[in-house]
Amino acid sequence: MNEKTTCDILIRNTSILDENFQIRRSIFIAIQNGTILSITSEEPSCLTATETIDGKDLLWMPGLIDGHMHTGQQLLKGAVLDELPMIWTRIMLPFESTLTPEKMRLSASLAALEMIKNGTTGFVDAGSYFMEEAARVYLASGLRGALSHSSMDQGNFPDSIRQTTEEVLASEDRLFDEFHGKGNLKVFYSLRALMNCSPALIRATAGRATERNTFFQAHMNEYAGEVNYTLEKFQLRPVEYLDSLGVLNADFLSAHSIMVSAHERSLLAENQVKVVHCPFSNCGKGVPDTPSLLEQGICTGLGTDGTAHGGLSLWNEMKIFRSVMNSFWGVKNADPAVMPAKTILKMATENGAHLLGEEKSGVLKEGFKADLISINWRQPHLLATNNPVNTLLECVCGNDVSDSIVNGKLLMRNRQVLTLDEEKILWQAEKYFTSGEVSE
Repeated sequence: MNEKTTCDILIRNTSILDENFQIRRSIFIAIQNGTILSITSEEPSCLTATETIDGKDLLWMPGLIDGHMHTGQQLLKGAVLDELPMIWTRIMLPFESTLTPEKMRLSASLAALEMIKNGTTGFVDAGSYFMEEAARVYLASGLRGALSHSSMDQGNFPDSIRQTTEEVLASEDRLFDEFHGKGNLKVFYSLRALMNCSPALIRATAGRATERNTFFQAHMNEYAGEVNYTLEKFQLRPVEYLDSLGVLNADFLSAHSIMVSAHERSLLAENQVKVVHCPFSNCGKGVPDTPSLLEQGICTGLGTDGTAHGGLSLWNEMKIFRSVMNSFWGVKNADPAVMPAKTILKMATENGAHLLGEEKSGVLKEGFKADLISINWRQPHLLATNNPVNTLLECVCGNDVSDSIVNGKLLMRNRQVLTLDEEKILWQAEKYFTSGEVSE
């Protein structure tokens, strides 16, 4: 008689989106010590589970990865739509200069809650201020994520956020030393915008990231003004400029990357740079040549650019991205499948995991990290379907996410968030927007 062993979670008789983006039914998933122990078509007789989940009517899939978001802008939601350029210098940066530890804690609490309820299990924050406060909230939430300090050493900024090169690096180092590798968190080094970063800061930031074996990231080729800045000052486009400084490599995340030339794409591919698009935010600025990026083997993921830009739902971003790609590239070339559903889902899951530096994540596969979500499939807008993979992209929204597991721990069960006090956070948000005060 075989001796039974114990696993942490057993999901019984369910459906999954497998590593080939195919639907498999009548599946049993065992999770132990933060990893997927087994995925089988028969219930494992040698296992007993600490917690068992009935998977009937659920579709399990890898959790979504938000490759570019801004915790520090959560309290700006609704303030930037329809505004004239440049919203970053006129609205966002002035607001961030007024952040306090209390505001950042509330922002991170709302962002974490929103991500969990939308099926996001991992994220890359582009950087703001009081990020230590955000890190503490994200630790408690159980989400997997990467944080950065907002890094700028040149430009006309409010006194509260003005820093010298040395002060920026010291702030980045403190965040890294305290939180990198703590819980499910990492710390990335960052460049907020090239026009606000001196060559010395760019080189030093890249050097710190290399020394400490972590990633670094920057907003790249997002605005015409940004491209014109490096052309006028250095006679090079942004990607060419960073290449001239010798800082492009496989650990660099190029956020947005809308106005990228053919030569810049070749440099991204040559240096194995990773790219992140933010469809809703990017629509007002341009359309990236994602088909060419993917054809050149460039790892490309998706971000929300949230939280001020349209919230933190990657389901929304995927739908918008499909529409933009089809209307701009597909119609032009009479190719309605220029960006297939499976490709977009891969960008939001497996590619997203690479943006986080997680090579054994983003896929439901034995031995991979147990970061997964379930979709409540028994609903009129999802049943019946001729192609459930297409329906995932076309019809699923954040409210359809039933459960969330990160590193083998349940963060949400049946739409109830287990790691955060949702009612308290919503009460704090309501009080802030009615009185301007943040209550603890």
